[in-house]
Amino acid sequence: MKESVIYQELLLEGKAEGKAEEKTQIALNLLHSGIDLDLIAKFTELTLEQIQKLQQDFK
Repeated sequence: MKESVIYQELLLEGKAEGKAEEKTQIALNLLHSGIDLDLIAKFTELTLEQIQKLQQDFK
């Protein structure tokens, strides 16, 4: 029973990490395309601060 609960928790954690990575990759693609930061934030649900950090890391 404990193994099942732990497995479910790990599965949910993995899915959340995957979604976060996907949002980051989408944001990077939009940054590369010159899309406005506010629009990127709207479409990816990332904060402006997160997007600005990605932009700085990209440069």
